[in-house]
This record gives sequence, structure tokens and C-alpha cells, in this order.
Amino acid sequence: MYDLEFSDTAMTTWTMLRQTWTAVNKMAEVRLAKVKLTPEKAAVLWLCRDYSGTLTPAEIARYLFRENQTIAGLLNRMEAEGLVKRVPKRKGHPYTEVKLTPKGEAACDPGVEVYKRVVTSVMSDMPEEEQKRLQETLRGLRDKMADELHMEVARPPVYAQGKTISVK
Repeated sequence: MYDLEFSDTAMTTWTMLRQTWTAVNKMAEVRLAKVKLTPEKAAVLWLCRDYSGTLTPAEIARYLFRENQTIAGLLNRMEAEGLVKRVPKRKGHPYTEVKLTPKGEAACDPGVEVYKRVVTSVMSDMPEEEQKRLQETLRGLRDKMADELHMEVARPPVYAQGKTISVK
């Protein structure tokens, strides 16, 4: 990987942001592959296990910031592997709940543990105060992009405002 510095500070920052995300995601891919998961599959399993409301494909898409059709394809593959099942809430109605299968439950814990180790490893050298400053910066960028994309950034309705979300 090249350490690039452009005459435009914004371009240098952008490049570092992309390189950092790509490297962190690659690290997660490599480590999760050892438990036969991808970052996306591990995230869906984790959501299925810990989400406190009815988890639909649309909710998964919002959490993972992915297009609905991308999530549909991911769920198709996960269902074919026996990790999740989609349960129609009413016959003939497209509102479907996504649930873990026993195989998905067995795969979830190792995936979550790998994810936690990746996060701990990545963040271990950054003091909490610095992490909070980075969160503020990233939140500002995220909110600006959401505005540009005419999207609303909101807390999930199943989680109370002002309370942290437990990481099990």
C-alpha cells in the first residue's frame, strides 16, 4: 500500500479513509474466513441474534447500509447454506422476518468473537477520548453524506434514545 500525499488535503484525507477502511475490512475478511464467514454474513448473524425487534430484510439493509437487492442476494445465499430462514408474517404478504437457524446460531458466536477481536485489535492503540473525537468527525461526514443522498439518519425504533446498545 502506498502512503500518498496529495497537494489537495481533502484528497489525502479521502485516500487515507479509503485505505484504512479497506485494510480493516480485509483483516476482518481474513480472520472471519477461518470460521467460514464473511463480514456481511457475520453481521447478519449478529443482528439476527441480538436485534430486539422484528428483523426484516429492509432493517438489515438499513443497518448494513446496503441496497435491498444486495441484502436479498446475501439472504438467499445464507438461506441456501442453512444459516437463516425467512418467515412470512402473513401468507402472501412480503413482510418477512429473518431468523437464525440452529446452524446459524452455532456460527454466530465464533463470528461475533472474531469481530470483537478485530475491533479490539484495531482500536487498542487509540485512547477513548481520541475515539470519541474520531466518532464526532465521522458522524459529521456520515450525516453530510446522508443529507446529500436525501437519507435520514435515525436511531432504530427498537432502541431507546440516549441509551447505548449492548454488545453481547
